[in-house]
Amino acid sequence: MYRAFIGERSERVKNTIERGAVKQFALSIGDAHPIFIDEAYGKRSRYGRNIAPSTFPRVLEYGAIAGLKLPEKGLIHGEQIYHYQRPLFVGEELYCYTKVTDYYERMGKSGLMGFLVVERFGEDTSGELIFTEKAVTIITEAVRKAMKG
Repeated sequence: MYRAFIGERSERVKNTIERGAVKQFALSIGDAHPIFIDEAYGKRSRYGRNIAPSTFPRVLEYGAIAGLKLPEKGLIHGEQIYHYQRPLFVGEELYCYTKVTDYYERMGKSGLMGFLVVERFGEDTSGELIFTEKAVTIITEAVRKAMKG
């Protein structure tokens, strides 16, 4: 179903790690640690500034992969893993993009399930990799049938 998209990627999209967005995100996940929200604390930290929570890249823009369409409902979030070279700094600009790295199918109790593996990347303005995110989306038999109908 999605095998043809393996290796496809989006264009790079410019993002800014905005102070207000980081604060709102930290509060929304219930982690009001001062390293995320207190500017004076950030300046005194080992980073010399505030950083974003580790799951913050979830709200960044990554661009779209041409032709890749997923249903708006019925998908199952299977897995999400972040790997960092260093923290995201409040105020920095970065470029993000998405790449489909795998698609495979397995038989489950309720029918054939598809597993779409997508990786997202964040690079600084000089092209150095800051983080990767790997996400697996599960497409159930019911969703697959609805897409065809």
